[in-house]
Amino acid sequence: MMVQSLTKGLKVGLQTVWSLGKIIFPVTLIVAVLQHTPILPWLSKLLAPLMGIFGLSGDAAIPLVIGNFLNLYAAIGAILTLDLTVKEVFIIAVMLSFSHNMLVESSVVTRVGVKLWIALVVRIGLALIAAIVINLVWRGGNELAQYGFIQATEQETGLGIWGIAVDAVQKAGLGILQLAIIVIPLMIVIQILKDLKWLDKFSKWMSPFTRALGMKPNTSTTLAAGLLFGLAYGAGVMIQAVKEDGVSKKDATLAVIFLGACHAVVEDTLIFAPLGIPILPLLLIRLAMAILITALVAFYWNRVEIARRKETTYEF
Repeated sequence: MMVQSLTKGLKVGLQTVWSLGKIIFPVTLIVAVLQHTPILPWLSKLLAPLMGIFGLSGDAAIPLVIGNFLNLYAAIGAILTLDLTVKEVFIIAVMLSFSHNMLVESSVVTRVGVKLWIALVVRIGLALIAAIVINLVWRGGNELAQYGFIQATEQETGLGIWGIAVDAVQKAGLGILQLAIIVIPLMIVIQILKDLKWLDKFSKWMSPFTRALGMKPNTSTTLAAGLLFGLAYGAGVMIQAVKEDGVSKKDATLAVIFLGACHAVVEDTLIFAPLGIPILPLLLIRLAMAILITALVAFYWNRVEIARRKETTYEF
């Protein structure tokens, strides 16, 4: 049985990498090329006047734009070049925790049948709301942030067209490699757990939490994968779950909403620790917002379904 589990898990893992890779590779390629053009600096300058609404200086637009187009590591590299207060860095960290790597992470969820606009509205909306609330509520954090021992890395310049193309292909290829390194072993482990019936026990243990969020127990694996490994990798597990476990469109959408607000909680939280900001509130804000928005959407969705059933009953 173990050999069969390994074989099936490997097959599913390769299929998932291929499915997600068809999105991740071209998107990463395009964004990597844009890094060497005036487009990202232009966007940052365009957004600078809006930063005051969130209690940020105009320079804060740079890591926000880079983080949304690329990833948190690139955004942190930009933060290290700026003189920002602890409050500003914390607000940027909260915003980027909700909204980062948007082109890749928000696109892959469409593979499970969830509409792209839902992922975009949830992630960007939560980032904006959280930033405004923190700016209004928190009166401290006005001292300059101390970045510890982290050193900024300078972006290569003067690469030329061929150099830019090679750099873009390398980054896109590395993105697929990183995806495969995580997703394939993850799918193999999940397949083994399924065959050993351990996932059934896990689903039962998680059922009170998933039920409270308006989802069925068979979404627990998806939530766990997304919380630990990230939205893109959680989407990979979700693709398999939709095919094999009968996860409904409603549950898949609710899972995407929850993971859009709170995913990769260990990595995405700890990478901000050396920037001199409180990371526990960062984690708690993400978790609280994820639970709140998911529960509200589930409540409204259930009300609509009940109303439709009543209308159907009255027609008969």
